[in-house]
Amino acid sequence: MCRPSATLAVWSSAWLNGAAASDDVLDALQVWGEAHDFVAADAAAAEAFDLPLAFNRAATPVQLLLALRSQGAKSMQLLLPVPGDVRGLGGGGQFTEAALRTGDAAVLPDLGYGVVPEAIAEGLMRWTVYSVPTPGVLEYRPLGEAEHGLTDAIRASAGALQSLDVARDRPGVRAELSARLRSATDAPWPAGMPSRSLRVLQRAEEIAAILAIAESDDPGGALSASAAVRRAEALRPLSEAVRGARYAAINEAVRVFADQADRHP
Repeated sequence: MCRPSATLAVWSSAWLNGAAASDDVLDALQVWGEAHDFVAADAAAAEAFDLPLAFNRAATPVQLLLALRSQGAKSMQLLLPVPGDVRGLGGGGQFTEAALRTGDAAVLPDLGYGVVPEAIAEGLMRWTVYSVPTPGVLEYRPLGEAEHGLTDAIRASAGALQSLDVARDRPGVRAELSARLRSATDAPWPAGMPSRSLRVLQRAEEIAAILAIAESDDPGGALSASAAVRRAEALRPLSEAVRGARYAAINEAVRVFADQADRHP
């Protein structure tokens, strides 16, 4: 599955640019929880978006959408940070800490704010808006590069595992993979979502399912601690390629929706 911030980034960008209705945005968020509330982490974000501060009564998704429009937002972009790769997060602070904790965030680079989702109870997703005084530089990654990255990572990981002699068949793995793909959260996307973005996301989800199986099978045939470490290192490029593909596919869709609005004032 992709991430909650990906859903918010694409659907809010589509809504801001006239390609989706507000009810469609709300329906799309339901995939991640029955209820969504929004709070501000600091006074500046609370004032800008007319949101309550954390630990007070929360605002609704509709209130956030209206605030985005009143602030002149045109799009919201996805970040998928991990330790060692904090590109796009800016100069540290609360937003960086929260985004790294969840590995899932969205930014409004032109406005200087970021949003981080976190499941706080069954069926309840809380989104916290942070001021980002020094927004990070967002990297544009072409979809073609992301697709090639997935293919290259598969080849490199397979070769490394074979050379370590720790790749082995697992009975029923095809059925397990099919079951994982069927049970994954099927996030809907707006009409006009680029077909190539959809293709890259589908490929990324397939590889993510394979990774999940591999991780559940740890050590996967490795007969020593050092071999297990090398196995994990061999699988790391796959994880990084999946993250890069999701980032590229979602932000390409955001760019397309924003460009459509620019061509039709």
